[in-house]
Amino acid sequence: MFARRRTGKTDYRQRLALLKSRKPRLVIRVGIKNVNCQIVNYDGNDKTLIEVSSLHLKKYGWLGHGGNMPACYLTGLLTGFTARKKGINETVLDIGLKTSVKSSNIYAVAAGARDAGLKIPVGDVLPPKERLEGKHIASYAIKLKKEDKKKYEKNFSEYIKNNLDPEKLPDHFNEVKNKIMIEFKDLPKIEVQQEGEGEEWEEVK
Repeated sequence: MFARRRTGKTDYRQRLALLKSRKPRLVIRVGIKNVNCQIVNYDGNDKTLIEVSSLHLKKYGWLGHGGNMPACYLTGLLTGFTARKKGINETVLDIGLKTSVKSSNIYAVAAGARDAGLKIPVGDVLPPKERLEGKHIASYAIKLKKEDKKKYEKNFSEYIKNNLDPEKLPDHFNEVKNKIMIEFKDLPKIEVQQEGEGEEWEEVK
């Protein structure tokens, strides 16, 4: 335990505060190429109840980058629905040693989980809908393609390899989001709650 404290791997003061809530923790770890989410419960030892990563988005046809904001949102959405399907309706957010930055990718995950109906108190820190959909990425791609075709091809090589035009990322995002929502359409509809930004999701017929 003390070794983890010395090496900066665990903030035990923060961990104690989370454990005192007696609620499952939504543990979010955002990497360069992917994002990983776990819902962890503590009963003397940590027990992972659910684990979802952006790699699971491939099942729904995701062709974009695994660690960008749209992928973070979709991973959070899938995590939230998976949690509710297993009877987990409320969690607290565990971001580890990451600094809390408003509208960051971590909060994109939280936005997705909340839009799936998972109750997470986070405050007014969630990204705007336009960024969650990747409109900022699409706008940059359009601009870069006009100004520097070689740089465009280099920066978006993964998209091009997967036959996805980065300019159309918001449309692709919504297609994948709809597939996820269709899979979980039989869950009771829960409107987005609490403080902060977040969009309500409509029941898919």
